[in-house]
Amino acid sequence: MHELSLCEDMIGLLQERAKADHYKQIKRIQLEVGKLSCVEPDALIVAFNAAAKDSIAENAALKVNEIPGLGWCDQCALEVTIEQRFDTCPHCNGYPLEIRQGDKMRIKHVEVI
Repeated sequence: MHELSLCEDMIGLLQERAKADHYKQIKRIQLEVGKLSCVEPDALIVAFNAAAKDSIAENAALKVNEIPGLGWCDQCALEVTIEQRFDTCPHCNGYPLEIRQGDKMRIKHVEVI
């Protein structure tokens, strides 16, 4: 389950930032997780709760917004919604598609006290 290591790394980064910006606790974290990022949102929430124990993020609320996958088809010159990395174009079955959105995970917002 790589979600646990992602959460541990994220909390480590937030703890470093807390030292630099002088805040004591994280109240809420909002993440964007791409549909194509190979990160399972439900597993991420479970992993976060485990990783946050005894850290600056303990008891923080985690909200995960899933971002849809979008790809560009050169053959029909359309941006299309895709569910998996190696999907073909739903209009012309063209392949490969250039991934335009949905392959990343990022921290969108952090509320601190």
